[in-house]
Amino acid sequence: MAKVAVVCHSGYGHTLRMAQSVAAGADADLVLIDADGNVSDDGWATLNAADAIIMGSPTYMGSVSWQFKKFADATSKPWFGQAWKDKVFAGFTNSATMNGDKHSTLHYLFTLAMQHSGVWVGTGLMPSNSKAAQRNDINYVGSFAGAMAQSPSDASAEDMLPGDLETARLFGQRVAHITAQFKR
Repeated sequence: MAKVAVVCHSGYGHTLRMAQSVAAGADADLVLIDADGNVSDDGWATLNAADAIIMGSPTYMGSVSWQFKKFADATSKPWFGQAWKDKVFAGFTNSATMNGDKHSTLHYLFTLAMQHSGVWVGTGLMPSNSKAAQRNDINYVGSFAGAMAQSPSDASAEDMLPGDLETARLFGQRVAHITAQFKR
């Protein structure tokens, strides 16, 4: 069985809920980046031992949060020794608006994965883009590169739509499935 880790920063709880859904789908360990941008020693050990790392950050001002960026910069130690080479990587994000430049955040996560010589996995989910589509459908936001969710700025984390959380769960499930294929 593949070992999957989900590492994320969440400013207001929405990205954490998404991370919990991704982790549930992937049967993954959750590693949290704290409010100061730090990861515990146990968290680093979990990431180093993982076959796949799924990264998550809210989209702030068109990119990852500064806390996630601090974590990313701290990955220079495993990068230097190529310790994460050939791991499977994936990413997810949430923002207040439907677009919110979430794709820029996913590109940042993708670039970080490529810096680590990783293998990227997208959602594998078709978008809900027909006239009959409803906002609570799976992959309504319509991303192929990684899971995306949208949470209005005045909505609590508990108000997140089940469709976005199910998208995240299915995404985690896919990453675990692909990782298991690589381990054969």
